[in-house]
Amino acid sequence: MQEEKSMPQAEMEATENQTVATETTPEAKIAELEAALEEAKASVLYVKAEGENIRRRAVDDIDKARKFALEKFSNELLAVKDSLDAALLIEATDVQSYKDGVDLTAKQLSSVFSKFNIAEINPLGEKFDPNKHQAISMLENSGEPNTVTQVLQKGYTLNDRVLRPALVMVAK
Repeated sequence: MQEEKSMPQAEMEATENQTVATETTPEAKIAELEAALEEAKASVLYVKAEGENIRRRAVDDIDKARKFALEKFSNELLAVKDSLDAALLIEATDVQSYKDGVDLTAKQLSSVFSKFNIAEINPLGEKFDPNKHQAISMLENSGEPNTVTQVLQKGYTLNDRVLRPALVMVAK
């Protein structure tokens, strides 16, 4: 029985010895803390570099977006330019063929405009709106005052924002 008692006692002594062995000296603790500090510094530098990379990529993306914002629109206009060039190469003396070609080119251009939300302002007979129209002159007319009697140049909007106001003549 004494042997049985000595076994647990021996295990306790071994555990105490391990605890004493695992306790660290102040120098070891300082070294451990310095290693943790260096790891934290490296982590902060990594996070800082990652943030800088994200900022730089965002600036590059914004520059590219500005530079190539009109790329789709420009590609669509190239077809219209090609049609105009083809019309200039025609050597037929028939005016109707030129007129038909110009008509097709105008339809192509209108298609490009509608694809990119460019709308025409043609205010003939409408009330004068200084936000969308620019009055060139006023005419003595039997029509209702402040109505557009003649459109000298059509205006255009892009997504409901005026690109160019329509040049109009207004009734007095």
